[in-house]
This record gives sequence, C-alpha cells and structure tokens, in this order.
Amino acid sequence: MHAEHNPGRYNCAVRYPAPPRPSGRRRRAFTLIELLVTISIIAVLLALLTPTIRYTIGAARGFGCQMNLRTDAFEFQLFADDQLHGDRGDDDTELSPNRFRMDTFQESLYRIDEFWDYPAQPTVTILDSAGASPMRCTEVRGEVVVQRNTPCAAGPFNTPQTVSFGFNSRFNRAEIPDHAGRPRAVPVTLTSELLLHGDAPLLWDVDGQAAFDKGVQPIYSAPSLDSRGPYANDRLWFPGHRHNGRINVGFVGGHVLTSKDPLNEPGWQWGYQPIP
Repeated sequence: MHAEHNPGRYNCAVRYPAPPRPSGRRRRAFTLIELLVTISIIAVLLALLTPTIRYTIGAARGFGCQMNLRTDAFEFQLFADDQLHGDRGDDDTELSPNRFRMDTFQESLYRIDEFWDYPAQPTVTILDSAGASPMRCTEVRGEVVVQRNTPCAAGPFNTPQTVSFGFNSRFNRAEIPDHAGRPRAVPVTLTSELLLHGDAPLLWDVDGQAAFDKGVQPIYSAPSLDSRGPYANDRLWFPGHRHNGRINVGFVGGHVLTSKDPLNEPGWQWGYQPIP
C-alpha cells in the first residue's frame, strides 16, 4: 500500500547554499620593492619639476621688480619734462631754469633731504602700507633705513646692503678729460634733452652688498667700458643677477628689459653721458 501524498506536509531538512569555491585569485599587497620603486619615481619627478617651479616663482618675482623699475622710469620722464615736472626741491632755486640733478630725483623718490615727509623722525624705513616700495626689488630681503637731513651725496642709507636699484652714475658725474687729457669725473646737471636718449640705461638691479664691500654707495652704478679714470676696473659696477641669473634694466625711454649679459646687448647705450 502506497503512502498517500500529503501536500500540506513540508520537508524539515533545510538546504543552505553551498559556500563559494575559492577562485584562486587573491588581492596582493605592495611588496617592499614595489614601494621603494614608487618612491624613487616620485623623487625623480620632483627633481625634474623643482627647477621649473623655482624658475616660475623667480619669473613672477622678476615681473614685480620690472613693474617697480617701470614706475621709477616713468617718474623720471615726468621729473625731466619741462612742462610736466612737479617739485624739484632745491634745484628750482640753485640751478638755472629747466635744469636738475640726478641726486634730486633720487631724493624725491626716497622722500629724503628736502623731500622729507616725516618731520619728527630721525630715521625711516622705506616701505609703503603694503610692505613694498617702488625703489625695492621683490627679491631683496631686509629693510632700507634712511636718515633725516641727509642728501644722496652724503650717503643717507643706514643699510646700503639692502638697496635694490642703482642709477646710471654717468648721469651724475661724466668722465671728461681735463686740459692735460687726464680723465676726470665732472658733476653734471640734466635737462629734458636726456629724454631724447631713450635707449640709455637709467637704473637697474644692483648688488648692495657687493657695493658695500667695495666701499661705495650702491645708489649709483656704471660699467667701466673703456674708462681709464673714475670708472676703470669696474669700481662702480655691481649688477644684481638675482632673476634666474638675469638683471632688470629700466631705460630713459620708460621701457624695462632683462638680460644675462647686459653690456653686450645691441642698442643699449651704456656709454652715453650728458655733456657738462
């Protein structure tokens, strides 16, 4: 006799799904050798990129320096113009009309001597409200401290090592032979005629520490060229090659150029000097 089929009866045996079979593939951790290789690759990439990053940062700072030089050159154009110039300090009374000294122009930029703007202070740090100054190169660190009642000719800087820009010394003293043919440094005064020589360097990056070591003021500089007298032996030549090996030069014409070898740049009129 067969057992009756009972549809309401359930099998009490529970069937669980079979565990997954190992696939034979396991996740691998980095080995020490692989980690060292990765670190080495990163180090090589950083070594390759670091000079580029430094060059880019230096170029950006160099641009800030160029902007300051351009500002100073523009101010000179106004100062030298017979109609547009403003206060020329003592030159208005001590010189003939429409003449001025390069010393006076520098004093107007630094606001020293007769342009002193800080009557109660014996010394002043030359910075503006943003911690900058048009007479500062962005690569130069340290403060520039100037003294009250001290003209450029007397050395107004307590910190000459941190001076950024030097003006063309041949615009202050021209090298002229005397009656015996001996070269002498002759003081000159300037007129608006200088503006016709737009390719003559006006001011540029100088190394204030190098000037200090030579025992000269860094506010004036000039290459020797073929000098046999005051400018011989590069006594006043101390360029500051601080922009990726280059110096920035501002010209009488208001433009600014940069060079690794400024004395050999075609068209740069290093030898021009006003006739006393």
